[in-house]
Amino acid sequence: MKRSFDDESLRGILASLGNANRLFAQTYPGDSARRQPVHTVYGGAQIFKADTASKLGTTALASLSENAPTAAIFAKAIGLRGIPSFQKKIYERIVRKLESEPVEDFRIDFEDGYGNRTDVEEDGHAESVAVEVARGMTERSLPPSLGIRIKPFTEDLKARSIRTLDIFVSTLADKTGAKLPRNFVVTIPKVVAPTQITALVGLFKILETKTNLPSGSLKLEFMVETPQSIFNAKGEVALPAFVAASEGRCVAAHFGVYDYTASNNITAQYQSMIHPTCDFARTVMKVSLAGTGIWISDGATNVMPVGPNRAAAQGKALTAAQRNENRKVVHRVWRMNFEHVNHSLMNGYYQGWDLHPAQLPIRYAAVYAFFLGGLESASLRLKTFVGKAAQASLIGELFDDAATGQGLLNFFLQGIACGALKEEEAEATGLSIDEIRTRSFARILMGRRKL
Repeated sequence: MKRSFDDESLRGILASLGNANRLFAQTYPGDSARRQPVHTVYGGAQIFKADTASKLGTTALASLSENAPTAAIFAKAIGLRGIPSFQKKIYERIVRKLESEPVEDFRIDFEDGYGNRTDVEEDGHAESVAVEVARGMTERSLPPSLGIRIKPFTEDLKARSIRTLDIFVSTLADKTGAKLPRNFVVTIPKVVAPTQITALVGLFKILETKTNLPSGSLKLEFMVETPQSIFNAKGEVALPAFVAASEGRCVAAHFGVYDYTASNNITAQYQSMIHPTCDFARTVMKVSLAGTGIWISDGATNVMPVGPNRAAAQGKALTAAQRNENRKVVHRVWRMNFEHVNHSLMNGYYQGWDLHPAQLPIRYAAVYAFFLGGLESASLRLKTFVGKAAQASLIGELFDDAATGQGLLNFFLQGIACGALKEEEAEATGLSIDEIRTRSFARILMGRRKL
């Protein structure tokens, strides 16, 4: 067989390709197998307690019971399609979720949800919140993921932000013997320059040394809230530089709808989760961070599902007419919230913000409908994909698309983790429960290769 290439002529070209491929794999490792929360609930630091998550669940259940006591009423209110048994399944799983794990991720807020207070007040709250978090760790009452949002590193707020971070982490480490809550993260808002991320990483290193926290244990996420967070002064996409500046500590990027629309001169009347300006920013975020393993999160619906009539304010029970008026208002806002979450899910944003406990049933309704509605097709895709990958392994061929397999597997991992799917429902993929629990597509293939 005639050939023109010899080993010597190919050596440099193959080495160059190898270096490029290794660099690509390092920069774009694919989806993380870690559990991504379906939401982040934000609440002011001044009201946080160790049992805040369970109290939010109790309030959410009360709102659901009062405004939609049956699956049929709930489905009609939010526009949930499907046969009655499908609607009933979702309703029952929402109730079970609110009873067992109402909040997946909570962010103790020292920024917009906290406001500007005196230094004495914020110092006190930074310390008291750390004490409550330590108590929650002991009592196991914290949600699966937890963090704090500090103020931005602007000229007027950087010193205050750093002081709050210092007091909180130093106090927490002292109370817990240098331990952090599971999946703890620090959120830095309104990032406009990689230097701000670099500064936070530098602060983390000092804190870890001074408090005996394990090196690298403090993680961060940044918020995209301005046009400069999307494109820098050179016209380059800014986000990859933010991630690089984190030195491997960045886990997520969150989109701030209302600051972003305001900074784009969108008037308050038209600021919305589904504004085209937001869709553009979210697309840039998704494209520039795809394959990096960095989670992306959408924002929140800022209209609260709360009726206008309050019994406590009137000092007497509400009339039937007042209760009906409340329910109509809540149903209208619920439907808007449901449409917003669905918009996020359809655009590949599987996490978003919730600001009020009455929003929690809607978050889970949309997420559960998404997972249950896509169960059959996703099961077939993963079953087919696993078969092809396993066959390639058995005959000695390389299968270099494990990232795609992990992405398909993550659909089921996320669905199971948030309560949308049961483990046995995921067995329709042809995978066993033990294989699914490995959380790794690569490990599943390795296990099947040994059979």
